[in-house]
Amino acid sequence: MKTWLLKYGMPLACLTLFFSPVFAQAESETIDLMSHWGAVTSLIVFILAYALVICEETIHLRKSKPVMVAAGIIWFFVSLAYSQAGQVELVEELVRHGLLEFVELFLFLLAAMTYINTMDERGVFDVLRARLLAHGFSFRQLFWVTGALAFVMSPVADNLTTALLMATVVMAMGQGNQRFVVVGCINVVVAANAGGAFSPFGDITTLMVWQAGLVEFHEFFPLVVPSIVNWVVTAGLLSFVIPSGSPPVIEEQATVREGAWIVVGLFIMTVVLAVSSHTFFHLPPVIGMMTGLGVLKLYGYYLQTHGGRFSLSSERDLTDDALSLHGDPEKAPASSDAQYDIYRNLQRAEWDTLLFFYGIMLCVAGLGAFGYLAAGSNLMYGNLGPTTSNILVGFASALFDNIPVMFAVLEMNPEMSLGQWQLITLTAGVGGSMLAVGSAAGVAVMGQARGIYTFFNHLKWSWAVVVGYAASVFTHLMINGAAM
Repeated sequence: MKTWLLKYGMPLACLTLFFSPVFAQAESETIDLMSHWGAVTSLIVFILAYALVICEETIHLRKSKPVMVAAGIIWFFVSLAYSQAGQVELVEELVRHGLLEFVELFLFLLAAMTYINTMDERGVFDVLRARLLAHGFSFRQLFWVTGALAFVMSPVADNLTTALLMATVVMAMGQGNQRFVVVGCINVVVAANAGGAFSPFGDITTLMVWQAGLVEFHEFFPLVVPSIVNWVVTAGLLSFVIPSGSPPVIEEQATVREGAWIVVGLFIMTVVLAVSSHTFFHLPPVIGMMTGLGVLKLYGYYLQTHGGRFSLSSERDLTDDALSLHGDPEKAPASSDAQYDIYRNLQRAEWDTLLFFYGIMLCVAGLGAFGYLAAGSNLMYGNLGPTTSNILVGFASALFDNIPVMFAVLEMNPEMSLGQWQLITLTAGVGGSMLAVGSAAGVAVMGQARGIYTFFNHLKWSWAVVVGYAASVFTHLMINGAAM
């Protein structure tokens, strides 16, 4: 509980006290809603809901539940306020705008998660882990290899999946050497977040910026060098405490199931399709992703039916069995080892996280309808300037979840150059590495290495991550300064 209070409670209280007078004095460009009782009540509702999100691990209440309820309450107050102001026709337009942004993000992530889950279920990641464990790396070599692989994989496989995979290798090889496990996990989290910062497929924040049309796919590539600097500088500082010697070699059996590498190829094709549909046909990237998901479903039909493994009439039974397993392939019957069911992989998607995005995005959009985001934009980008504001966003991402922070900035929609949008993409992506709870990758690894990789063990080395963060920002300002 102390960890969550450090992350959310104190910063949230301070920000609320700081911004309250600013919000009270701000005015909407169309109608004045800041003084409406519904605006203040909505802000209180949002803070209370977010407090429940903070306490998720203590009270065991899924984070999606309070924000979904809060979203409905906030939009009820928005409707009342706009009706009293004679602008009721704007409410439906505003809420549909927020829903459209969520639906695009939801479907895109659903397709990506299904592909990742399918590759996991087919054994692709098991083979990679087994080969690393059996290679016989020294502690120092393992430190750099796992970090490099995390950096290279996260732009495609997303930072969360990559961090979990590499952390399992670090934990398995570092048994009995707590210092190596702690530093190795920090390295993996930093590398995964840095690698995801220059790809729309590597982090939710980059995906949101790309889908908003503010940065094109190829325009993320100038962030490669700053991202490399972010990881290499931090890893270089951490490497001084890596112990000498080598861990014992671990022999682990792993085999890929039928169609594994074809699924990998289909995923690459889907990524290309999403980029091409947006770049050449001016369609939302989600169209390409969902088309690729449809191709995966067709290939799943082939896996189910070829070779006479079972008849078409058994597809319904297989699906029903899969649903009864709660998406856990380990609990599947032995006879299903060679079978494939896409609905099992769909079910294994992070549904609580996806629904959390719905709640948080609609909450932020509702507060924006009252004028809070306009006030914040005037304060940050009007007074502090874009460069300072975008650098501060990175620190805010470490204290708060980077998803609502980035979505709030997108809703503010400040006038910024391409270089500034690249800067905020970088800072929001790598800023969460400064605290163990500042990113989804860090939180997931903390759960995996429970009791070893902790908030305070990460905090001891946060200074190294801050140095890497500063180095990456400086590098971006130097090499991409012409676009600022």
